[in-house]
Amino acid sequence: MGFPWAPALLALYYSVLVVLSFFGLHRLMLVVIYLRTRGPRVPPPELPADPQAWPVVTVQLPLYNEMYVAERLIDAVCRLDYPAGRLEIQVLDDSTDETREIVARTVAEYRAQGVDIHHLHRSDRTGYKAGALEAGLARARGELLAIFDADFVPTPDFLRRSVPHLQADPRLGLVQGRWDHINRSYSLLTRVEAILLDGHFMIEHSARNRSGRFFNFNGTAGIWRREAIAAAGGWQHDTLTEDLDLSFRAQLAGWRFLYLPGLKVPSELPVDVNGFKSQQYRWAKGAVQTGRKLLGQVWRAPIPLKVKFEALVHLTNNASYPLMVLLSLLIFPAMMLRRGSPVALLFLVDLPLFLSATVAVLTFYLMSQVAGNDDWRHELRYLPALMSVGIGLSVNNARAVISGLFQQGGTFIRTPKYRIEKDGESWSSKRYRAGTDPTRVIEGLLALYFLGVTIYAAVVGMWMSLPFLLLFVQGYGYMAVLSYLPSWRDWWERGKAREAAAGS
Repeated sequence: MGFPWAPALLALYYSVLVVLSFFGLHRLMLVVIYLRTRGPRVPPPELPADPQAWPVVTVQLPLYNEMYVAERLIDAVCRLDYPAGRLEIQVLDDSTDETREIVARTVAEYRAQGVDIHHLHRSDRTGYKAGALEAGLARARGELLAIFDADFVPTPDFLRRSVPHLQADPRLGLVQGRWDHINRSYSLLTRVEAILLDGHFMIEHSARNRSGRFFNFNGTAGIWRREAIAAAGGWQHDTLTEDLDLSFRAQLAGWRFLYLPGLKVPSELPVDVNGFKSQQYRWAKGAVQTGRKLLGQVWRAPIPLKVKFEALVHLTNNASYPLMVLLSLLIFPAMMLRRGSPVALLFLVDLPLFLSATVAVLTFYLMSQVAGNDDWRHELRYLPALMSVGIGLSVNNARAVISGLFQQGGTFIRTPKYRIEKDGESWSSKRYRAGTDPTRVIEGLLALYFLGVTIYAAVVGMWMSLPFLLLFVQGYGYMAVLSYLPSWRDWWERGKAREAAAGS
């Protein structure tokens, strides 16, 4: 190697691979924990025979400009099977558009039918979702609080299946349901999103909860004990993931959580890639902010080392995204510097690291489909696309991680919801389009860069690297093209409108 900086560059390259391999092996560890902790399902406890002895539940629906889905959500919640007088519904509405009128009309109709439902509108979005939940909590009469985001459609039996657990165990602070997906088959993007979430809900949540490790409320499809929220310090908005933040504070305060994978709550996945990227940005940034805020408390807490270790990985695993971007920049120089290296070195060093960073992740998501999807064999075809999307998200989420390291709080940008429930239904003409994503230029440049590297590798006969390089081409290219598509569509439609105006 004739370059003085070559050893340092290769050391950096292998260091990045080692850390990414660690995160990959951690996912494999969760799969092992999931398999080891499987057992027969314990029948849920029963509520008292007298409905008036059931705990009072307040259902909170935080909304902000949700004109397409607000009425569907309210309809679903008003169909919850729970005794009259023991159920209160709060629509926590921060909307600034006609959603406010839709909600007011729908709430008035249900109140006329005797439903205990209230429309609580704020003109000041202080604290965003956390602020709305805190404001609603101050007026709620329930000892239990169920929360559903605008794009969820809870089934009528949700409370009857979750409340008994809280009734039976006074130290249980939260019951979390599993997200199901109305529009899973809408597009390749929604297929990949669903598998990503399946990994979180079927493997991560199950393994962590069954093994006594911390897991988190997901902001929706869960039911809290009011006392647990208060004991943890209430809703706070100094991070973008108020749900993750409160979850860790409550568990540090000694409250137990329960995850019920069989308690499925239908929801709508983002169909616009810019909306999806915005959602991922918020989650990644908020997790880093929560880690900055709470990891010190976690390590000082009198809890088992395995819980501390899992919390550390849980709150720092988004560091893999800036490392993936760095790896993207290092791959070609490392390829050039290692040309002519012994094949044994590649098999003894490179191959194990690549397998740890990739095959372990694939195994994790494969197991999530086996665990939670009856048609799991059909889903296997989407795993290569999932790997590509994970790579393609790295620029967007790396920006989120860096921002989260230095910034507290931030603007809570909602994910657009369109009520898309069937294949072929268009969302592009509807309101609430996600803003232009600033990372799309970098993603496009990286796609072109890897296309050039792939062509070079093919020309010089570096065949073993081609499948890996093509994942980067596909991942960055897919993200860039989908991010630009709404702008191209708008440009095309404006051109057609000008032509029509000129012709008239």
